[in-house]
Amino acid sequence: MPKFFVKNGQINNNQITILGEDVNHIANVLRMKVDEIIQVCNVDTTENFNAKITSFEKDKITCFVIEKIKSEAESDINLTIFQGIPKSDKMELIIQKSTELGVKAFVPVDMERCVSKISKKDEEKKIGRWQKISEVAAKQSGRDIIPKIKNIMSIKDICKIINQFDMIIVPYEKAEGYSFKDSVEELKQIKKKNISIGVVIGPEGGFEISEIETMKEAGVKVVTLGKRILRTETVALAMSSVIMYELGGSI
Repeated sequence: MPKFFVKNGQINNNQITILGEDVNHIANVLRMKVDEIIQVCNVDTTENFNAKITSFEKDKITCFVIEKIKSEAESDINLTIFQGIPKSDKMELIIQKSTELGVKAFVPVDMERCVSKISKKDEEKKIGRWQKISEVAAKQSGRDIIPKIKNIMSIKDICKIINQFDMIIVPYEKAEGYSFKDSVEELKQIKKKNISIGVVIGPEGGFEISEIETMKEAGVKVVTLGKRILRTETVALAMSSVIMYELGGSI
């Protein structure tokens, strides 16, 4: 069943108003008709409803709530990907697939070896594009939230917010002695709901040693993923999958 997101202001008693690009998608792409049923999620409350379409207008579609439904699409694992900015098509893939896997936030990170550099002038446009990809992936995968694409950070910025997370992990090809598996086992010992985990992933060119040392000093866990070196777009998907599976999230 098609799923669409609304905000509190679009719900009045049992009436829901669909606005924006979703109007065209429902009317002209899906070619839905009056009395057909859609699933609607309130992103402000994560409540889900089955709703019947009651009318079409040029700039809005009105629906009537049939029933409130229980959704278990979201886990209590709050996973944030801090992604060294890769070429744009790779970033789009990372956001799309990681959204499907349950990641809740993405932070593009400007690192020394980033091939792509985004100017302040272009930052808002880029983030808007990535946010739209997140929204489309969230709809397709039946999420109850749209993962947030945050403003570009630096390695030093990450170190300043480390206390907001139960653990931040960085995979590094030269790491020894402490594996990703070790970090996951350590996370399993944290007995709390809504655990917050960050994963810092290098760009195509990898990390500078100074960046790794800065994160180590701040308390970030530097781990090895084994003997093979993965592409930057593979790392996010592999680590997200393992974390969600091992800690009880849904994949």
